[in-house]
Amino acid sequence: MTRRSLRLRLLLAAAISISMALIVAGFGLVALFDRHVERRVDAELGTFLEQIATLLEFDDAGVPRLAGSLADVRFNRPYGGIYWQIEQEGTEPVRSRSLWDTVLELPPATGEPGAAQIHTLVGPDRSELRAYERRLRFDRAGATRELRIVVAIDRQELRTAQADFIADIVPALAVLALVLTAAFWAQVNVGLKPLEAVRQGVKAVKGGLRRRLGDDVPDEILPLVAEVNELLGVQEQAVTQARARAGDLAHGLKTPLTVLANDAHKLRARGDLEIAAEIEQLVARMRRHVDHELARVRMAAHGGHAYRPAGSSADLAPILGGIAEALKRSPKGETLTWHLSLAPLPPVAVEAQDLTELLGNLIDNGVKWARADLEIVAFADGGDAVIRIADDGPGVPAEALATLGRRGLRLDEEVGGTGIGLAIA
Repeated sequence: MTRRSLRLRLLLAAAISISMALIVAGFGLVALFDRHVERRVDAELGTFLEQIATLLEFDDAGVPRLAGSLADVRFNRPYGGIYWQIEQEGTEPVRSRSLWDTVLELPPATGEPGAAQIHTLVGPDRSELRAYERRLRFDRAGATRELRIVVAIDRQELRTAQADFIADIVPALAVLALVLTAAFWAQVNVGLKPLEAVRQGVKAVKGGLRRRLGDDVPDEILPLVAEVNELLGVQEQAVTQARARAGDLAHGLKTPLTVLANDAHKLRARGDLEIAAEIEQLVARMRRHVDHELARVRMAAHGGHAYRPAGSSADLAPILGGIAEALKRSPKGETLTWHLSLAPLPPVAVEAQDLTELLGNLIDNGVKWARADLEIVAFADGGDAVIRIADDGPGVPAEALATLGRRGLRLDEEVGGTGIGLAIA
């Protein structure tokens, strides 16, 4: 895939979108986890506070104390991470053993008695605590006593739970990203498959195997297929019309040129050599112009590229053999030694008329420049047909190879020719 690949662009866009969505989802899940953990912690702290209120009693001096121990052993371990403290106006605070020598500094009392309040307090070793407080009133010995009961937990435990959750969720999100990217990759391949089918169809049309693209494509691509088929129809019609006009032109000029050639022959027989030569030169010049215009119209009709109707083919060996036999009887051909090696070949995907014109020009060029030998070899190479035409002439200078085949160009003006044979080929 290259930077211009639609598949790569879609995959990158999907990867970026999926990554951003999962990052946002990750932060959201962590936030939800924190809220859930805080709610569970607050509920647990509230339960501990109710246990404390249940175990609470007062001594003769009115100082509150617990009649028993709480179930969580961390309350009895110094700096155990979870703490409780009871404050009563006029007395020293009563604390859990886990606070050791630390007294929690509570904010001023606010709100109605009995309502739960959440604070952030400073605990042992400057630790940060999440505290759950309720103000409760007790009737003892005819007097009402108001107590502030606080249960707190070290926030480090919440952070540890959050870190553990993140450590678990990050690999899961990474695997999910890979799965979603792979799923999107499969979706892109399925979505772009019709475009590959269109490409194969265009290739088949170009190779002459089909005349039109099939319409078995998604609705989104159907307009494109319809436009391409319409373009192919216009091109085919233009080619047909151009060939018809070229055929009409050739037919219209063939008879007058033949008549002129016969007249020149008669004049030469009568002894009017000068007039006969002039007419023969004129006929040859007109025929060159006709060939030139026919080739130009034919090529212009289909954009300078060979056009092959669907399903057309030709037998290579018979065409090569026929051309060789015809040129052997030419004045120059009779002086050459011909070497033909034509292996049996299946039909080639070229129109017979085009193939005859192509090979005729090339072999005629070989006859023109050969000194004594001309070799024609045809063989199969995999799915290709290979033709080699070689003569023992002087060859083409390296500096002239780039211009070889330019219409009207003749590399040696002393040798007869029109300069359009290779251009037509």
